[in-house]
Amino acid sequence: MTVDIEKIMQYLPHRYPFLLVDRVLEYEEGESIRALKNVTVNEPQFTGHFPTSPVMPGVLLIEAMAQTGGILAFMSVEKSEDYLVYFTGIDNARFRQPVRPGDQVVFVMSKQQRRGHMWKFKGEAYVDDKLVCSATLMATLVPRQSS
Repeated sequence: MTVDIEKIMQYLPHRYPFLLVDRVLEYEEGESIRALKNVTVNEPQFTGHFPTSPVMPGVLLIEAMAQTGGILAFMSVEKSEDYLVYFTGIDNARFRQPVRPGDQVVFVMSKQQRRGHMWKFKGEAYVDDKLVCSATLMATLVPRQSS
């Protein structure tokens, strides 16, 4: 089951330039998700990181993994529109090789633990089937404030 950018934008509140997931490639409800980000040279971070040798900042790889985990959480609950997702923790982050413009990054998030609306994920990011980043991430769904 693929999910396009329009559906992703229904789940996540992020917008350009901070929406970092382009497509969901695979999804198993409550268990795992694979998503794609196309890295392009015209993204704003590359004007300063680094102009003569652009490299995607590690914090943005982690944020993209967190967004991917958030999509999994939203797709696994009823009435997902009633919630926001908050990134609540990170452990054991490792960066193994640089991600550059032109790369396609595949994020793989697997549920390690779930208690109610609290999630713990094993996260990995791949370029050309090579592991470029990994981390354990935590997130929680919280009810939206009524206006």
